[in-house]
Amino acid sequence: MRIDVVTLFPSMFTGPLDESIIKRARTAGLVQINIHNLRDYAHDKHKTVDDRPFGGGPGMLLKPEPIFEAVEHLATDHTRVILLSPCGRTFNQSIARELAQCEHLLLICGAYEGFDERVREHLADDELSIGDYILTNGALPAMVIIDAVVRLVPGVLGDEQSAQDESFMRGLLEYPQYTRPAEFRGMRVPEVLLSGNHEEIAKWRAEQARLRTLQRRPDLLGKQAGEHSLTG
Repeated sequence: MRIDVVTLFPSMFTGPLDESIIKRARTAGLVQINIHNLRDYAHDKHKTVDDRPFGGGPGMLLKPEPIFEAVEHLATDHTRVILLSPCGRTFNQSIARELAQCEHLLLICGAYEGFDERVREHLADDELSIGDYILTNGALPAMVIIDAVVRLVPGVLGDEQSAQDESFMRGLLEYPQYTRPAEFRGMRVPEVLLSGNHEEIAKWRAEQARLRTLQRRPDLLGKQAGEHSLTG
C-alpha cells in the first residue's frame, strides 16, 4: 500500500510515523508513506496557499490551484483522494477496513477555514473527520487514519488474529483480558479463564464483550441491530 499526505505542516509527522508498528511496516516494505508540503505546489514568490473567502467572513480558505496541482502530480488511476475536515463522515473501524483494501490513499489535510468548495466537488473521492471537535489542522486526523489503516494491511501485525479480536472489529468493545499472576493483591482472574475449557472461555468472552458494550457504548448495539434489519 502507498499513502501520500499533502499538508502545510509536514514536520508534525516526524516521530509518529517512525515508531512502533508503522515503522516496522515501512521498513518491511508493506506500506510506503510520503509526506508532501502543499506550499511546494504554489508558484508565486510567497508560496501562497490561502486567500480570503468570496462574500466575506472570518479566516482564510485553502486555494484550489495548489491542491489541484498536488493531486494531479501524485494521483494514479488507483488513487482514493480523501479530504480531512470536520465536514466529513466520521471515521470508524469499518471505514479503516475499507481503506485498508485500497492500493493508494492520498490524504489532503485541511487547515484554516477549510477548502475551496471546488476541491470537494471535483477532486475528492471521500471526506473524513475523526470526531465532533475542532483541531488546528488535518495533520493529527491523518496520523490517526494512517495508524488505524496500516495495522490492517496484511502482514503488518505479527498475529493476524490480533486485528480480528480488537475492539470494534465485530461491532462490540473488547472483552476483559488478564495475564499472570492469577492472583494479585487479593484480586483473582476469573476461574473460567484458568479452566482450559475453550468453549466456555469463548462464551464468557462473548458475554463480557456484550455487557461491556451495553454499559459503555450502547449505541454500537443499536448499530448492530440496524445492520441486521437491513441485511436480514
